[in-house]
Amino acid sequence: MGKADLHIHSNLSDGTATVTAILHHASAHTDLDVIAITDHNTLEGAYIARDLAADYRVEVVPGMEISTREGHLLALFLETPVKAGMSFVETAEQVRLFGGLPYAAHPNSSFASSIDKQRLRQIVRDYPGLLAGVEAENGSVVHLRENAVGRALRWQTGMPGIGNSDAHNLHDIGCAATAFAGQNAADLRRALESGAVVPLPVQRTGRFWRRNAAYWAMRYGAGLVEALEVRTGRSPHIRWMRHKAA
Repeated sequence: MGKADLHIHSNLSDGTATVTAILHHASAHTDLDVIAITDHNTLEGAYIARDLAADYRVEVVPGMEISTREGHLLALFLETPVKAGMSFVETAEQVRLFGGLPYAAHPNSSFASSIDKQRLRQIVRDYPGLLAGVEAENGSVVHLRENAVGRALRWQTGMPGIGNSDAHNLHDIGCAATAFAGQNAADLRRALESGAVVPLPVQRTGRFWRRNAAYWAMRYGAGLVEALEVRTGRSPHIRWMRHKAA
C-alpha cells in the first residue's frame, strides 16, 4: 500500500516552508510515497515541485486549493490554473475540464472558507460524479474538531474520503494521509478514481498548538522561511532564512 499527503502549502501562499524544503523533508523524514503542493489559487509551487521531484524520493502531484464563492476546493492532478471566485460547481467543472480531480476541502469548517455540509449534499445529489471525493481527515490544528463532519459526509454522500495534513509547516507534513493501492502517482490516480483509498486518522504528538504558533511567528513576525541549505562538505539541512527561495 502507498501513502500520500495531498494538501500541503508552501511559502508561495501561506505556508512557512519553501518547496525544496518540503520535498527534502517529505523524502527524508516521512514514509510518504506521494505528495501534492496545493497552494491557494496558484500552481506556481506545484510546478516547481514537479520539476524538482526527480531529485527526491517522493513523487509529486500538481494541485491547488481554489477559493470558490462557497468555500475552498482542493484540485489534484491539475496542470492548468483555475481562477478563484466562481461557484463551487463551476470551479469543479473547470477542474474536470482540465483533467483534474476536485475534492471538497475541510467541509463545514468554522475556521476556514469551507463548503457547507447541506450544500455539499445538494451538489452530490444534483451533479452526480462531479466531485471526486471529500476530505474526511484534515490534520490542520484548526480543523481537528471538524473532522467528524468530514467522516460523516464521506459515508452519507457515498464519495471516497481522503486524508491530508493541510500542512503549513514542515513538522505537520504527513500527520494525516491517504492510503492507496499502489506506490506511485499513477497508481494513486487510479486508486482515487476507483475509490480504492482510505483516509488515515490524524496523528499528532506534543504541544502542537504552541509549536504552530511559533512557526507563524517566525514566518509573519520575523519574516523567515524554512529553507533547504546546501553547503559543500555538509549534508543538506533545513534552517530558517530571511529570503524566500523556491
